[in-house]
Amino acid sequence: MFCDQCGVALVEGQQRCVRCGKPVVGYVGRRRVEDHVRLLSILWMALSAFNVVGGVVLLILANTIFGRVHQWSGAEGAAGFLHPLLTFLGFFVLAKAAAGFLAGAGLLQREQWARVLALVVGFISLFNVPFGTAVGVYTLWVLLPAQSEEEYQSLSKAA
Repeated sequence: MFCDQCGVALVEGQQRCVRCGKPVVGYVGRRRVEDHVRLLSILWMALSAFNVVGGVVLLILANTIFGRVHQWSGAEGAAGFLHPLLTFLGFFVLAKAAAGFLAGAGLLQREQWARVLALVVGFISLFNVPFGTAVGVYTLWVLLPAQSEEEYQSLSKAA
């Protein structure tokens, strides 16, 4: 932050400019986690809603098309392999969506366990290109540094 009158750099918590003496108004020493945790929780809930849709689509595909292909063609090859694979992936995506919803709700309520859960789901989400990667990187940027842990602990105690 810089002084409005002379342009010199100001230090956090400074009451007056050291060069011109103008009082510093409107500057509140905000912190990174406090500024970003609400947006992060909303992003996790939105991404989890998309993941629910994807998981349901995978389960529908696994149980309709690939569950009955061996009845139509009589071959067990691809259908025998794809049905359990898509079913497993569908349940995995739904579990990740549930964890994302839980992390988003916990971050919104400033629960102490929510930071760790959001970091775990953020690491897993890095492989979900492009939206999961973006939310995962944003989660790691906000919550991973050591000072972020201290700030989040103080926020959760205050809530």
